This record gives sequence, structure tokens and C-alpha cells, in this order.
Amino acid sequence: MDRLDSMALFLDVAECGSLSAAGRRLGIPLATVSRRIADLETHLGTRLFNRTTRSLVLTEAGQGYRAACGRILDDVDEAERAAAGEYVAPRGELILAAPLAFGRLHMTPVVADFLAAYPDIDVRMLLADRLAHLLDDHIDLALRIGDLPDSTMVATRVGEVRRVLCAAPRYLEDRGTPETIAALADHRAIAFSSLGPPGQWDFGTDRAERSVPVSARLTVNSAEAAVDACIAGAGIVRLLSYQCADAVRDGRLVLLLEDEEPAPWPIHLVRAGQERAPVKIRAFLDFATPRLRARLAQD
Repeated sequence: MDRLDSMALFLDVAECGSLSAAGRRLGIPLATVSRRIADLETHLGTRLFNRTTRSLVLTEAGQGYRAACGRILDDVDEAERAAAGEYVAPRGELILAAPLAFGRLHMTPVVADFLAAYPDIDVRMLLADRLAHLLDDHIDLALRIGDLPDSTMVATRVGEVRRVLCAAPRYLEDRGTPETIAALADHRAIAFSSLGPPGQWDFGTDRAERSVPVSARLTVNSAEAAVDACIAGAGIVRLLSYQCADAVRDGRLVLLLEDEEPAPWPIHLVRAGQERAPVKIRAFLDFATPRLRARLAQD
């Protein structure tokens, strides 16, 4: 039994919550996954999972073993990266995570230029509107929007983003332009669920912050859908400034109540804390940080 391979398989099963799901992810037959987990439990002399008809649940021993396996495999990966020269020359695979719209609009152009400048580095981008876990998902750098919680992560600030209100000129011609936040009560709203509760918007900063109820007849979970609906005249929408920047620049959308905007959210590139980052990560930070700052300054 290859113990490192068995540890890696165990971690995949624990993350997926079932043998069959882990098998599909890894391209391994279910019978093989089941046998290898059974062999591992026999080797350890303890049960790692409590099995039900629908899922697997880690036992207390399994929970401790999962944490230990994560540390061991991270140490092995770190040793291999050092031996391969990732701490000497910029090379290897760089895994990046970012929100979907930000990744498409800003990260992808920067990454394309980075690949041209560093031919020995390959990049895998994970774009999704969910909070990626750096260690569990083996991510080198993740872009985070908003205030960061206290953690061991190392953060590099690359800019900030505004939370803006906008509407289509055709909508404002029909319904009028709100001059105060209180006037929003007389308007239709498009709620973008990623930015908070659909029935209220926040304005102001610090002690002057207040929430205003809005009537959202349409709620979407995609920035692109929110922009399209707003351009079509469905109502007023709150978005992050980069999500609607193109539509504002070409006149399809108009910004509203800019003096009432809440404080901008910071944007950081974060990595798991460690004493020394591989050269490929330092190279990307040095390359991407000024470019992202310049792009965000235009939104």
C-alpha cells in the first residue's frame, strides 16, 4: 500500500462525502476506492468513516487523521516544490482563484500577459462566486473582495471597489431620477443576491450608515444578468463598480446617488501564510499588483 496515495485518496473521500463521488472525481472505479479505504482502515486498525446509506461521516479518529494527512501532504508538496526549483526560479503551475466577473474582466488579461512574460509557469484559474478554501483547494493565490477576517493569510492589497447604483436612461425617462435615497421607495429594484439581502440596500459610512428598504421584483445571482436586466429597463440595481463599468462608459447605464455610496471594499490577493513563498508566487504578485491597481483605478 502506497501510504501517501492512500492519504490523498482518504482526503478526497472525506471532502466528497461519498466513495462514488470521490471515484468519479479521480476516475477510479467505486470498487477500487472502497477496497483502498478498507485497506487503509485495516492498516490503521481503526474505522475512519461511519457509513450510512447516503453518505460517509468521519469518525473522531477520522477527523484527527484528516488533519494529520493534510499537514503531511502539504509538507511533501512543499519539499517537492523546493527540490524542483520553485524557490529558485519562477516555474511550475500557479493556481489562482477569483470571482467570476472579476476574473473575466481583470484577472484574465493580466494572466495572459504574465504567461507571455514567464514561459516556464503554467496557470490554472478557478473562477467562481464562492469563497475558495486555499488549503483544501490547493490554491496558491486567491482574490478576495471585502474586509479580510483575522487569519494567517498573507494579503497584498491591489485596489478597492465601489458599490454603485445604476439604471438605464430609458428607465429614468419613464420613472424619473431619484435625488435622495428615500426616493428609492418609489422605484423598482433589481436585487443582486451576492451583494446582500434582496430587500435592502446600505448607504453611508461608519456611524452614519443606514439601511433602506427596496422593492425588488427581480432577484438574480449573476452580475451579467443584473447588468442585462438593468439595461433592459427592469429597474435600479446595485453592483460592484467593475461589473457595470463598460455599460456606464458607453452610456447604457447611468450612476445614481454617488454621494451616498457606502465605503469602498478593499481588494486583496491572499495566500496561505508561510515563511517563504515560491518564486512563481512572488513573480505573479510583482507582475500583477501594479497592473490590477491600474485597471481598477479606471472603474
